[in-house]
Amino acid sequence: MLNRRHLRTKVLQILYAFFQSEDAELHQFEKQLFKSVDKMYDLYLYFLLIFGELHTFSENRIEERKARKFPTEDDLNPNTKFVDNKIINLFLINQSLKNESEIRKINWTTAEKNDLIKKLFLTIVDSEIYQTYMDDEDNSFERDKQFVIDIFKTEIANFSLLHDFFENDNIYWIDDIDLVCSMVLKTIRNFNEDDDHLTSILPLYKDEADEKDFIKTLLRKTIANDNENSALIDKLTNNWDFDRIAKMDVILLKMALTELVEFPSIPTKVTLNEYIEISKFYSSPQSKVFINGVLDKAIVTLTNEGKIKKVGRGLLK
Repeated sequence: MLNRRHLRTKVLQILYAFFQSEDAELHQFEKQLFKSVDKMYDLYLYFLLIFGELHTFSENRIEERKARKFPTEDDLNPNTKFVDNKIINLFLINQSLKNESEIRKINWTTAEKNDLIKKLFLTIVDSEIYQTYMDDEDNSFERDKQFVIDIFKTEIANFSLLHDFFENDNIYWIDDIDLVCSMVLKTIRNFNEDDDHLTSILPLYKDEADEKDFIKTLLRKTIANDNENSALIDKLTNNWDFDRIAKMDVILLKMALTELVEFPSIPTKVTLNEYIEISKFYSSPQSKVFINGVLDKAIVTLTNEGKIKKVGRGLLK
């Protein structure tokens, strides 16, 4: 489930491309924005499907070893703790995951993808977390869940070849991985022993209509208010050469100014904190202080001019 910060980040990415374009048409960039957000769900599904693929690979490996000409005792009586893992098997039978994946045509069935799963599995098998789990006699649901969480956080989410694959597939996915991984972990933690094949996975939006309206309005209004926002930034940074301010900082400021004025239900403090946090990841190390300083002055100016009008209890700050 997407949060507002990541939605703001998506708008930031599209605005950066828009302001860099010499022949920018709003409807095309708006379409690209919604496609970029929607594609995040594909990434989420890819991650969830990995567990079933790892299970299948492990199961096939067990059968292949049993079929050896001279199988060892371990080959004939393998440790099946991984393939018996209750969480992994919930992913295998989850009808919601199956339906969404089929609709979006998300799978790991190509030769390239199969090779990637094989390499990931071998990396997992060599990990200390895997070895400790396989030797552990605790077969409880909670132990299985903790193992899946640990192996996802340490091995799957950080597997460099997986990152390369996603980056080649979609240029925005590298920026999306952290949030999508948090969605995967939340999905795992939500599973319980009474779950069945009908248990739903997370939706893309908390409130689809509201969130889509938020990003569409933020995109459109930031572009529509560009001249006004540029003039205010220029005024508030009179000791700076406007053209030399980092483009990403300028766009972040324009978005924040737009949000302060155009979204009466979002508290001023929330807007200020959100754009300072986003700047930590998308601009220079000095941007946090710069953006904070400019927005502090902007809030005073816009409030005095009567342009910041917040409605609702507790929204004046």
